[in-house]
Amino acid sequence: MAFGLTAMRAMWRENLHISFRPSDEFTVEIAARPAAWMPPSSLAGLQHACRTVVAACLDGRQLDYGLFAADGRAWHRSVVTLVRDTRTGTPIAFNAMPLLPVRQGAETIDVLHLGLVMVDPGARSAGLSWILYGLTCFLLFVRGRFRPLWISSVTQVPAVVGMVAETFDRVWPGGREPVPSFAHRYFARQILCDHRDAFGVGEGAGYDADRGVITNAYTGGSDNLKKRFDVAAKHRDARYNDFCRDTLDYVRGDDVLQLGQLNFATAQRFLRRSVPRAALPQLLVQVAVLAAQAVVAPVVQWLAADRSLGALRPAR
Repeated sequence: MAFGLTAMRAMWRENLHISFRPSDEFTVEIAARPAAWMPPSSLAGLQHACRTVVAACLDGRQLDYGLFAADGRAWHRSVVTLVRDTRTGTPIAFNAMPLLPVRQGAETIDVLHLGLVMVDPGARSAGLSWILYGLTCFLLFVRGRFRPLWISSVTQVPAVVGMVAETFDRVWPGGREPVPSFAHRYFARQILCDHRDAFGVGEGAGYDADRGVITNAYTGGSDNLKKRFDVAAKHRDARYNDFCRDTLDYVRGDDVLQLGQLNFATAQRFLRRSVPRAALPQLLVQVAVLAAQAVVAPVVQWLAADRSLGALRPAR
């Protein structure tokens, strides 16, 4: 029975696949762990679309870490959000969010790493941030039966530091938490010990646990993403810009490792502040379907005592 429950949970987690149009301009596809279940031809198409966006952002160059590492393991553990131009079908942006397993007490949970976001330069004023940063997190929160979802972010960009701090709860460093909790320190240590390859940080990089800073971070495949402070995108709130300037050594190549939570409060803020009104009907349809799958369907199936549930409840 335990094996059957574990298998069902794994299949449920891996087979998340959503495609919808939040507006007339864009089509969004979200696929969790696509290499675990997606047909090879569909997976190849998704990979090609993401590489197309990378090439547009890096003048034809490609990355060689995370989603684009030669071993391909990231496609088994990441949630990929791809945005296409509805009219032409051209991929214009994507976000790859690795699910990082960490220990929490006696169980293992997944920390959702906000991961690599790339937007075609021609679409950077199209208002895609709510899709690339908040939408996937929100839908996974619904999919997870509304349990608090831990997130992590590694960046040196002030605009991203501020976005994380203002979007999620319990964010440290750079957020509303003045000092790290035990959970912040514990998860950060596990992520740095076990999952550096997910965000391109080499083994030679250090970690300042009191400040939440990864020192000399751009040595594990993410070299092309290193920026100077003067060219890094700034946040509209100067305190995040000041925080990054005072905390990080941009010459050496430091990153801040932020940890926070998505819960009911942050989900409510996301719906109220970030989602365009025109996109709400489509989004609410997706939420209703996910909620039915996550909550209603299991209850109804369990109460149907005269029907088999496979390994969970064999037929009489």
